[in-house]
Amino acid sequence: MSMKIFVGNLPPSATDDEVLDLFLEYGEVEEVNLIMDGVTGKSRCFGFVTMEDGGEEAVEELHQSDFDGRMINVRRWASRHDRGDGHDRYRRH
Repeated sequence: MSMKIFVGNLPPSATDDEVLDLFLEYGEVEEVNLIMDGVTGKSRCFGFVTMEDGGEEAVEELHQSDFDGRMINVRRWASRHDRGDGHDRYRRH
């Protein structure tokens, strides 16, 4: 089963290939999606990595590690629905 991973505090210069190389050390990477500002086209300094395997180890090893001079935040991603934070507008209260 695939695991989606949030990666935050990336340097603005980070590329998909650089993030891919970082996560490939831990297993097969299905997708890297760095988020760009729709107006300026500049990096929003975060993104998502989807891994088939090795995701747990990647999160454990890479969280608060140095990436091009910045301490990156790496954690398993859970959607609002998965988190159950009460913001699901279709849920009955």
